[in-house]
Amino acid sequence: MHWREVERFIFVCLRFFCIFCLCFAVEVSAVEERAKEDSNTVATGLTDKECVKCHTEATKDIEESGGAHKTKVGCLDCHKGHPPKVMEGVIPRCSECHTGEPHFELERCLMCHSNPHAPLRLKLARKITGPCLTCHEKQGQELDAYKSFHSNIACTDCHNDHGEIFECMECHRPHSADMNEPDCKRCHQAHMPLEIIYEDDISSAACGACHEEEFDLLANSQTRHKELSCAECHAERHKTVPECQDCHVKPHSAAILDRFPDCQSCHNDPHDLI
Repeated sequence: MHWREVERFIFVCLRFFCIFCLCFAVEVSAVEERAKEDSNTVATGLTDKECVKCHTEATKDIEESGGAHKTKVGCLDCHKGHPPKVMEGVIPRCSECHTGEPHFELERCLMCHSNPHAPLRLKLARKITGPCLTCHEKQGQELDAYKSFHSNIACTDCHNDHGEIFECMECHRPHSADMNEPDCKRCHQAHMPLEIIYEDDISSAACGACHEEEFDLLANSQTRHKELSCAECHAERHKTVPECQDCHVKPHSAAILDRFPDCQSCHNDPHDLI
């Protein structure tokens, strides 16, 4: 065989070999890419779109109340397989995703979060407080700092369902017959009910519901104090008692004030002054 024919034969062989290697590499790459894209379906043989065909109730719950479970994860992000092909890890533990907060360190998540597909649709157990305060920290601090009967009862005594707020008068009698629920909240805050705080425009009648004697004295007074509301003297906070000199700078001569430094020596009650 002439050497040119040998050269041509070798060239053709090398060409076919290169084409074979290129095709093989392309096929291997395609297989790897498909394996990467379908890593979830390799284990289950399913996709998220196929899951919802059977699990219609879970789909409905997620759509209505899924929270982050609706927007940030899919079925196969949590459920790594499906029986009988995959038996372990089908139902994930909450702590696989939820970490880094005191609330996530609690055990028995399903005691309250009974439906993982609607995690914020809570079913609270009875007589619990500690777990609630891992989320509602401010309310716990108020109950601890301002002791009252409310400090000694469980959160679920008032909040039977998550987000439910009792009306005060379901447990407490009003101070007067004409008081309603909004009136309660003008002075009392649920988690520190004895720390009474009110706005400047609160009516004297609201104060008189508890301080009846003082209210009647002021209402029947013949002095200018009658023109004042309770909150003008007892400003902002319950039991605030002003000094007479806050308004009456020099009501009498220095000689009288030296002899009677206590105004109430003569003016028996500031609500009447007689």
